[in-house]
Amino acid sequence: MKSDVRVRFAPSPTGPLHIGGVRTALFNYLFAKKHKGQFVLRIEDTDQNRYVPGAEEYIIEALEWCGIPFDEGPGKGGEFGPYRQSERKSLYRQYADELVSGGHAYYAFDTPEILNSHRKDHESKGKTFIYNAHNRLKLDNSLSLDADALEKRLKEGQSYVIRFKTPESGIISFQDIIRGVIEIKTTTLDDKILFKSDGMPTYHLANVVDDHLMQISHVIRGEEWLPSLALHVQLYWAFGWDVPVFAHLPLIMKPVGKGKLSKRDGEKMGFPVFPLSWEESIGYREAGYYPETVVNFLAMLGWNPGTEQEIFSLNELVQAFDLDRVHHSGARFDPEKTAWFNHHYLQQRSGDELLREYKGMLQSNEVDVSKYTDDYLMRLLNLIKERASFNHELYDLSEFFFHAPTEFESKAVKRGWKEQSPERLQDLIALFESIDFNNASISEAVNSYIKEHDISFGAVMPTMRMLLVGDLKGPGVFEIMELLGKEEVISRMRFALSHFS
Repeated sequence: MKSDVRVRFAPSPTGPLHIGGVRTALFNYLFAKKHKGQFVLRIEDTDQNRYVPGAEEYIIEALEWCGIPFDEGPGKGGEFGPYRQSERKSLYRQYADELVSGGHAYYAFDTPEILNSHRKDHESKGKTFIYNAHNRLKLDNSLSLDADALEKRLKEGQSYVIRFKTPESGIISFQDIIRGVIEIKTTTLDDKILFKSDGMPTYHLANVVDDHLMQISHVIRGEEWLPSLALHVQLYWAFGWDVPVFAHLPLIMKPVGKGKLSKRDGEKMGFPVFPLSWEESIGYREAGYYPETVVNFLAMLGWNPGTEQEIFSLNELVQAFDLDRVHHSGARFDPEKTAWFNHHYLQQRSGDELLREYKGMLQSNEVDVSKYTDDYLMRLLNLIKERASFNHELYDLSEFFFHAPTEFESKAVKRGWKEQSPERLQDLIALFESIDFNNASISEAVNSYIKEHDISFGAVMPTMRMLLVGDLKGPGVFEIMELLGKEEVISRMRFALSHFS
């Protein structure tokens, strides 16, 4: 373990941040805080053609909402800035030139048309075109040109890219915390472009240079970057720099089938794949998930604490997190499990927090909350919240408290309205008018009536639930009645008598 732990999350601002990216940021954050290090945000925007306005702001807002803020980055500064690659582009040319002068890279003048012609020719022969040691001396580059021809081309300002010069043979061996020892034959690698003809570095060069200059000790990123690892390690060697410790995280997989989780999976199965909403796609925040939920379920995707514990606060995750316990294989996403986590965190909300959220839900459904005391609303909340996984469900579960049902679910009517129901309701109305209207007295009165008339609970309770709620759902009938109050309960009973007469 290096003494000063510095990690970075380096997304490209090409659209919304996928939850796979959020998990990468989270694992970096947990590792940094576990080792009292720094978590850096770097925006890798060298590809201006793919830049999407608003994406950077989205990334920052998403991290802040999740409660995993960065220590250094855009808007916060730090001694290793600037933290946008587009603002660092003057740095990269000198490093590209250093690789060329050291014999680790070369100028390539091949036009896109020529390269495309080579690819098609190889494809027609059932082969794959690779630009590397086996053919680079036959192509149009500084390795195949003599010194005078090269100088002439450069003076004329001919367009070129700078490619890395992969060794002709050998095996590149390196260690990954999660994957173990990885070995790659150099003959399978192509000479990647490091510097483009538009004067901008490619991801590969900028990434390595920035990680070195920002003194990044550990590179924790998704396994989709494994194919780039051999080049990145070789670049560190070519510059004579210390290689950071690498850890490549497993993919988050589809709930069903094969392949990694995508936006389409969320659209098809009805769950978010982005932390915040983006254009037409709803985010976890807007869908009613708590940030604690997102952090908790993401932490359990691909990491195992080694115990049966599933519920973790962020501080507990920091203490428990260890890269050695990150899985090799992909982690299957489970929408039902994410809802289970959210149910837990909803139940853990403080009364004030939940009441504030509940009032907002009521107001958005045109309920005049000024008519109800906080004490009344809290009693109502405590009655229904166990049935809710999301705060927006709280209104659905309690709507009948604010709006007396005027229509009744057909199955409820079939079970709850019998030939004897009108007579029994008339008896119960007279009974209720004469008692104190609380849970205990209501229960005692109804039980006495049932015993006196030698009937079952099923002869009375489904009827009461149906006319109070409009359906056969909800908390205990006596609890509902106490909260509604005597006047409202009797009003609903009389409406039912009129409605079903």
